[in-house]
Amino acid sequence: MRKLLMGLLAAGLVLGMVLPAMAFDSEFGAYWRTRAYVQKDFTGNDKGTKDLQLVDTRTRLFYTAVFSQDFKFVNAFEINNTWGDTVGGDFGTDGTGIFRIKHTYANFNLGPVNFLIGLMPRVLHRGFVFNDDFAGAAVTYKGEGFEIPFIWLKAYEGGTGNDMNDYDVDWYALKPNFKFGSVSLTPTLSYIYSKDGEKWGGTSGNKEVRIWMVGADVDVKLGAGSLWFTGIYEGGDFEMLPTAKSVDMEAYLLAGGGSFNAGPADIHGQVFYATGDDTSSGDYEAFLIPRVGSTAQSYYWAEIMGLGIFDNQASTNSPADKISNIMAANVGVGFKFTDKMKLVADLWYAKLVEKNAAGDDELGTEIDVVLTYSLMKNLNLDLVAAYLFTGDATYKGTGDEDAYEIGTQLSFRF
Repeated sequence: MRKLLMGLLAAGLVLGMVLPAMAFDSEFGAYWRTRAYVQKDFTGNDKGTKDLQLVDTRTRLFYTAVFSQDFKFVNAFEINNTWGDTVGGDFGTDGTGIFRIKHTYANFNLGPVNFLIGLMPRVLHRGFVFNDDFAGAAVTYKGEGFEIPFIWLKAYEGGTGNDMNDYDVDWYALKPNFKFGSVSLTPTLSYIYSKDGEKWGGTSGNKEVRIWMVGADVDVKLGAGSLWFTGIYEGGDFEMLPTAKSVDMEAYLLAGGGSFNAGPADIHGQVFYATGDDTSSGDYEAFLIPRVGSTAQSYYWAEIMGLGIFDNQASTNSPADKISNIMAANVGVGFKFTDKMKLVADLWYAKLVEKNAAGDDELGTEIDVVLTYSLMKNLNLDLVAAYLFTGDATYKGTGDEDAYEIGTQLSFRF
């Protein structure tokens, strides 16, 4: 990692020397974390294969060249290491396959229109639909109290030649935002098309896929509190191989929550419901976001069932951050003891909307506790403990063990 950091610094110095005529400002930033944690009995079985005990490190480096108020060149890089692995975490710490270019895009304004072109991040519907990086473009018209972005996400490039369009997957989204005093309204319309559904990441055997989603996010500020709501309807159809029979998709997601602050304490809660597939209906009813080789959809919730600070895995049969076929509810409280110390405790309950093949639906009840302490400016220490009273739908094979997680994280950003 030392060699990489020195290389990036040297590259910046070279650019500064060879481009003296092109005046610009440079903005640097970073995020770093190291985590050590134990995850036990995530299968609901004390002989489960998902037990983990490890330490890992992530570094993100941010560089932006600011040519003017209307033109920026934005970049982000990521390095991941698991301590003791052979791709950078072993003795010598030199390795391959751990360095990633997360973002590199041009951000410029032409009058009231903003353009983002390249590799960039985006969130749609709080992550229930999309929360990831992508290659594409976003064109946003900005008006007084509103903005209207049109987004093209290139999910998969199928190749070239006479069949160059056969395997492409394209995603288009229109996401305007309107502000009315303390209320923010963000309706979103998106459309995903794939001529070859095997590249879609959905149901096995799909041929042609045409999926559309319409929904809205609402955020309301109420003095010391706030409320939020998300509703999404998913429709469309896809053809099944080899018969090319058309199957309609009808699915939806509803979610809402809020928080209230009272001095050093705050109370928060949320609930979400995403449909599952009832195989007897003839339609496909599971709320499902197309993806090709990437995560796309990502909404974190509980530490064990829904990922969290230690986000490498979730308990068995939970959808993790890919919210589908689940109903979950949460209530939590946070208390700030001092300017440097805060404790947050959460209670979660979750179950499957449609029962699994064994006829079970209860995932369980989970308790999460996170203590955060600021060691110094920008440097934080998190202590995490989570316990899942596993339900029948979490069990794998024999056994009825509860799952638990204990760990710590040291992180800073600037």
